[in-house]
Amino acid sequence: MQRALIPLVALAVLILDQLSKWAVVFWLNLDQRVEIDVFPPYLVFRMAWNYGMNFGLMAQGSAWGRAVLIALALAISGWVWLWVLREKSGLRAQVAAGLLIGGAMGNVIDRILYGAVADFLNMSCCGIDNPYAFNVADTAIFFGVVGLVMFSSFAGGKAKV
Repeated sequence: MQRALIPLVALAVLILDQLSKWAVVFWLNLDQRVEIDVFPPYLVFRMAWNYGMNFGLMAQGSAWGRAVLIALALAISGWVWLWVLREKSGLRAQVAAGLLIGGAMGNVIDRILYGAVADFLNMSCCGIDNPYAFNVADTAIFFGVVGLVMFSSFAGGKAKV
């Protein structure tokens, strides 16, 4: 069962990400409405098509750039999966790998279907106006990376937590 943990977590994240994007962007018509106040300023649905990476980096929007970002996401996901399995990581590192891989695959699907990643979550607080939007996949990638840093082996040490 432990070897199946990474793909199960990745699949759960992928499904949650794609369902949330479908529900908010298309069912609530955020792509047409552009902004929906849910619990302002703490949570606002704000449509943003991200043609690049985080914070719009590499956002040329070309087919070549999109192909490079898809290939990069697939390569990193495959490497992380093999790395975590090869080092016989513990439960937490495997969950973290599943979060990262599921999030990356959610954004890959967006790039293939729409040519860009559908970002819609915007959160601000305490007088700070956040201009950026993100999605469930981005959140999973963030927590996956943090989890891998915390629960994987680095520099010869073994972390089996």
